Amino acid sequence: MEQTIAVGLDIGTTKVCAIVASPDEQHPGKLKILGIGKSRSEGLTRGVVTNVEKTIRSIQTAVQDAEAQSGVKIDVVTVGIAGDHIQSFQSRGVIAISRPDNEIKQEDVDRLIEDTKRLALPLDRKIIHVIPQQFIVDGQDGIYDPVGMSGVRMEANVHIITGLVTAAQNIYKCVQRAGLQVNDMVLEPIASSYAVLDDAEREVGVALLDIGGGTTDLAVFEEKTIRHTAVIGIAGTKVTDDIRKGFGILTDQAERIKCEYGFAYEPAVIDNQPIMLPGVGGRPPMEIDKLLLCKVIQPRMEEILECAAIEIKRSGYSKHLSAGAVLTGGGSLIKGTAELAKQVLGMPVKIGIPTGFGAGLIHEIENPIYATGVGLVMHELKHRDRSNIAAAIPEGKGKGSVKNIFNRMKTWFDEL
Repeated sequence: MEQTIAVGLDIGTTKVCAIVASPDEQHPGKLKILGIGKSRSEGLTRGVVTNVEKTIRSIQTAVQDAEAQSGVKIDVVTVGIAGDHIQSFQSRGVIAISRPDNEIKQEDVDRLIEDTKRLALPLDRKIIHVIPQQFIVDGQDGIYDPVGMSGVRMEANVHIITGLVTAAQNIYKCVQRAGLQVNDMVLEPIASSYAVLDDAEREVGVALLDIGGGTTDLAVFEEKTIRHTAVIGIAGTKVTDDIRKGFGILTDQAERIKCEYGFAYEPAVIDNQPIMLPGVGGRPPMEIDKLLLCKVIQPRMEEILECAAIEIKRSGYSKHLSAGAVLTGGGSLIKGTAELAKQVLGMPVKIGIPTGFGAGLIHEIENPIYATGVGLVMHELKHRDRSNIAAAIPEGKGKGSVKNIFNRMKTWFDEL
């Protein structure tokens, strides 16, 4: 039983979430959710650790809750990384095949992936993921798994995602000091994509937008391959701050009012009821209406979506996204967000809810706020048999081609 349990740890700006799951024996390909642990996160700003002790406490609380609910002792976790320090770009590599029979073997693919990583990166940045887009053998492109083919020259186009070494080290340090081992570190938008996108959407082209507390994560897919990733440093916390400053109330009150009464799109406000805001420091309560609250929320949500639209355009795939955009994360729960996104992005929009569960805490987990946590679990179970950090590629494409990057990542942390 121990072999089949996976734990995803989503260390976010507003919450830390631990999800324990195992493959469902009765429903092959589906998950059985055994436990969910959630705690308030206070040690992060825009997805980056800014207070180690508070982050450790939040991780411990979430893990203890998940252990209590699942009855499983948690030792090893797959953890997500985000933050506006994440940068991604395209790279290209080329090698020669020197065997007499010209047959391409797995070691040639590994050698080619190594070649794509020969980049002049600043000393403070390291590669987190290398995602093969396609292989080109003797000028023939559109190849996803070249092993077994014959050729004398092989090229690859890859998507390289880099992050700050210190940001990754801090996450690693917090998880270790909370008494856990890091199995793998995965970019959060890639993780979220496992939970809320299906193969058909990935094939025809889709943009995944995960609006969290501190960061908005974007991943663009087309032809089943990830084409572009970005992390935008504005998200739900900024909306709460606007409400707090606009009406002069406490952060907790602003968060509650946003979740209960907030609208992101004026035409979506149907019953314009008055809302009572508590007074601060003995002052009398104040009355506002939903429309006024919407006028505070909508500009910030528009800004987040416009930043996402710029990134989608920068990816060069804005004309190829037939499935439109999928919104997930806690920020997508503000009423009217999908309608606003449809208007700003100019494409079909739906709210992405984690799917693929056969048993366990199904109703509790079917919420956009758990998309990243569920995706981390799916990622671990999918790539458990491999010694590589995941390329976010469907099974059977570029399998095993990014070998031991995580082992190399571990060397970053040796000095801790």
